Amino acid sequence: MSIPPEIAWLIPIIVPFIIGLLVGVLIKHALKLILVLAALAIVLVVTGAISIGFSDLYDKAMQFLPKLYDVGRAWINVLPYSSVAFLIGLILGLWKG
Repeated sequence: MSIPPEIAWLIPIIVPFIIGLLVGVLIKHALKLILVLAALAIVLVVTGAISIGFSDLYDKAMQFLPKLYDVGRAWINVLPYSSVAFLIGLILGLWKG
């Protein structure tokens, strides 16, 4: 099955746009979730339900941040971040998503 030439030129434009849109929506929802979890943790610490020390927080950060960095570095090579269509989709996903 071949794609007609009248439509084939749209595929390199539409695919990065859709990927950017989905990544933008994913980032927006992830940031909302992180903010809600941070607010919950702050409320629990202030009320005394849990106690978190700086050393505990530092140890957990050093445990998870290298893994997070490796995953992010792998994804940056997959995403077409230099494409204008991707960037437009990313902005729309962050704004309207």
